[in-house]
Amino acid sequence: MAIDTHILPSRYCDAEQIGRGAMGDIYRATDALLGRSVAVKVLAERYAADEALRRRFRREALAAARLSGEPNIVTIFDVGEHHERPYLVMEYLSGGSLRDLLRREGAQPPHRAFAWLEEAGRALDAAHRAGVVHRDVKPANLLLDRNGDVHVADFGIASAVGMDSLTVTGTVLGTAGYLAPEQARGDRATAASDRYALAIVAFELLAGQRPFEAESPTAEASAHVHADVPSLCDRNGSLPCELDGVFDKALAKDPLRRYTSCGELVAALRDALADAAGSTGRLAAASQPTAVTQRIDPRPHDAWPVPPPEQRVAYPPPPVRRRRSPVLLVVLLILGAVAGALAAYFVTSGGNGDHAAVAPQPSVVTKTVKGNEVTTTIVSTTLPAAPTTAATATTTPATAATPSATPSGTGAHALNDAGYSKMRRGDYAGALPLLQQAVQQLRGARPSDPYEAYANYNLGYTLLHLDRCRAAIPFLQRAQQLEPQRPEPGRDLARARACATG
Repeated sequence: MAIDTHILPSRYCDAEQIGRGAMGDIYRATDALLGRSVAVKVLAERYAADEALRRRFRREALAAARLSGEPNIVTIFDVGEHHERPYLVMEYLSGGSLRDLLRREGAQPPHRAFAWLEEAGRALDAAHRAGVVHRDVKPANLLLDRNGDVHVADFGIASAVGMDSLTVTGTVLGTAGYLAPEQARGDRATAASDRYALAIVAFELLAGQRPFEAESPTAEASAHVHADVPSLCDRNGSLPCELDGVFDKALAKDPLRRYTSCGELVAALRDALADAAGSTGRLAAASQPTAVTQRIDPRPHDAWPVPPPEQRVAYPPPPVRRRRSPVLLVVLLILGAVAGALAAYFVTSGGNGDHAAVAPQPSVVTKTVKGNEVTTTIVSTTLPAAPTTAATATTTPATAATPSATPSGTGAHALNDAGYSKMRRGDYAGALPLLQQAVQQLRGARPSDPYEAYANYNLGYTLLHLDRCRAAIPFLQRAQQLEPQRPEPGRDLARARACATG
């Protein structure tokens, strides 16, 4: 419902309150000058007379403005003061927050959770590179746009390097459910504290509840300091226990034992889930995707996410396909051997009266049963030599037909997987020739083979990370054409085009 908000400048009209933050009220309004919806945060009236809090609010605006334009960080449009109350104007995101979504739906499937965590982690890593620590990472501050992409909001209690701090040792700022142990003890928060909070968000997205959830904030804050990290697979039986090791490290009491970047944390989660599924069952980077948002940023800074710690995961190999029945394979191999023998027989006999019609000797087929596997070996299909005729002074032995070659595309699959493994290690130069060969071999592959899209995307992504932006474009275009439902090719294509023209 629209309200009379004389506290806002006249430029921002038709305002309605949509939320309340730690330090102020949040309104949705229309920017009459530009004709767009915006969110306006105004310092609460009860704090407006406190000069220290007004300075803190202005510091929030400055910290947020410094980061404006970074991927997955809410954009700041305007900062000012009206009727002695500071305000901050930012982009309006219509999708609500992850807190709202968790309350509606509970635990999320890993592919969605990982995509959101990548986006939030990308934003936090960018903030940390700029010397800004958020200090209040939680689902309520992870906002969704209409496409379902996450943007980090509310740097309201952020601290920035080079700025006077209003926080002293012994003051606890943040939300109890997501406090790092050092914050709960009243120590100064660091980038490691933000990464700890993001790991709590990750646990909550996957389990539907926080790891140290308790009846009171005090009990929960104490658990962050003293309690052991609970098992995720105990909270959500559909998830593998391999993820527990990741959370043990991400939620370590000692900040120095945690992951060194948010990108590294998310990559570790993906790897653990992939290892649990098997080396050929890599989890897709998005369904996912989600919505992995990668806004245009042509600068050649550290990439996102996986070693080196901030490189985004490229397309993994597709899920393993259902294995054919071993019994069926045995039958097919026997039939193939018999057919080959018959073909050789008729070739040698040729229907010519000068040749004796000699029946072929049967093939020798052995079967070895081990567990559920049946191994079939064709020893030989031997035909006697054709008799000598008056016109032929030599004998020509008939040979058994050789088994068919490796199925088309298998070699290219291996090349793509090998290139992908190098990408995961940050070895893009090493991945390049492997992926180039894979793309060449897969060109025009059968429609049911997703590897052509994977290889083209991985090659384009690799070229992009090698600063060969223009060369990356056709491969990203091909990946987008083959799998238009996936968001990554289009987003990295936009990035490549911006880089190429920049």
